[in-house]
Amino acid sequence: MSAEQTTLAFDWSCRIMADNGCGFPAPGLHSFLFQPLFTVGGYEFNKVMLLALVTSVLVVAFFWVAFGKAKVVPGKVQMIGEAGYDFVRRGIVYETIGKREGEKYVPLMVSIFFFVWIMNIWSVIPLAQFPVSSIIAYPIVLALIVYVIWVSLTFKRHGFVGGWKNITGYDKQLGPVLPLVVVIEFFSNLLVRPFTHAVRLFANMFAGHLMLVMFTVASWYLLNSYMIPAAGVSFAMTMAMIVFELFVQAVQAYVFVLLACSYIQGALSESH
Repeated sequence: MSAEQTTLAFDWSCRIMADNGCGFPAPGLHSFLFQPLFTVGGYEFNKVMLLALVTSVLVVAFFWVAFGKAKVVPGKVQMIGEAGYDFVRRGIVYETIGKREGEKYVPLMVSIFFFVWIMNIWSVIPLAQFPVSSIIAYPIVLALIVYVIWVSLTFKRHGFVGGWKNITGYDKQLGPVLPLVVVIEFFSNLLVRPFTHAVRLFANMFAGHLMLVMFTVASWYLLNSYMIPAAGVSFAMTMAMIVFELFVQAVQAYVFVLLACSYIQGALSESH
């Protein structure tokens, strides 16, 4: 049951101190489960999958419109596209990887940034009201794409032996602690890194959506219990959470791409 389903299914006879066996409908994992909307070719599509598909279409369509017929004197859409593209290129890629090495990765990073950002921002869009990246499968796929690029680039740049040295932090100058460092770096880079890369995005969006649902449902529940001041406070918290979520959504897209660039930079450098 989704956030809006939780609200719609709310039993309006439920009130605080009411002797009817019902209480506050606290949000939980059921707020992240959705029934299939339609089936295509034997595959069922639910709301989250549809939002992810719409996100892909929006990103492609926007940049197609912005740069499909680029002009020397840009129009409004092209100006917005150029501003977003330049923000990722100069503010993230160039600052992390460098201009010479990083230019070829700019299109990928721009795509990931706007894809993640729009997936996040669905949380505060009416009718959608759900961040796609709060379903961990989506951050995992994006993290795996970055992971495959990082690993393949590491061995391509340094060779088989040099690649393992880069990944494990092998350095003879470490002396007696070298074996310990190699083991820690091996597990940290090859196993923990993709996990934390995905979970960081997922956990922030999951927690943020849970908080939004909680304060939204609490506002209705308290209002139905005729606790107007408490309902007002809860509604104010909902508005504050929406503003805060808008900030977090953009930051998480930035951090995800920043980490992706730092991993690529580590693969290209002599030491990570």
